[in-house]
Amino acid sequence: MDERRIDAVVLDWGGVLTVSVPAFIDDWLTSENIDRDRYGRTMRTWMGRDAAPDNPVARLETGELTPAEFEALLAAELVTLDGREIASKGLLRRMFGSAHPDPKMVDLVRELRADGLRTVLLSNSWGEGYPEELLLELFDTIVISGRIGLRKPDPRIFEHTLDQIGLPAHRCVFFDDAPVNVEAARAVGLHAHRHTDADTTRAVIAQLRGVAA
Repeated sequence: MDERRIDAVVLDWGGVLTVSVPAFIDDWLTSENIDRDRYGRTMRTWMGRDAAPDNPVARLETGELTPAEFEALLAAELVTLDGREIASKGLLRRMFGSAHPDPKMVDLVRELRADGLRTVLLSNSWGEGYPEELLLELFDTIVISGRIGLRKPDPRIFEHTLDQIGLPAHRCVFFDDAPVNVEAARAVGLHAHRHTDADTTRAVIAQLRGVAA
């Protein structure tokens, strides 16, 4: 008897398929000598649970703001430790400069797809800096927020994703590094877990599949 509980694995990009967000953001803050307190306050205002619905991050992730418009807004909020302004042009490219794919996660997704599971990318986009060839290799279905005008944790983006893959929520598992997105996915009915590292995520998937990790 097939005891597998899932048919699809849905994954975030930044912080799940890449190295951790704190790691690549730290690289950027260090390289540009940015005042970390200023950056932290700005991100809490724009991304915290009490953030205004029309905050710049939300507008960027749904495609309402262009990357250049967002870069100008973010650069205006930041300063270096020695008081210099931050160049807005290319800010997102520099910010995500060391957001390299995690080789262990890439290998895991390759294995899952080869084993017959559906693999799905569900990403809130900060521009279009994705490695397209790698995405096409790894994923059967790609859902990127800025392309459809919806963003996590809006339940509609999870419903849209389920429609795209043609599976009920309880046959899918979702991994994200942001707790608010994990909670939203669970509310829609997906198995949902916070990603911390490849080994832990592999073990969760193996348990849901009823196989050894």
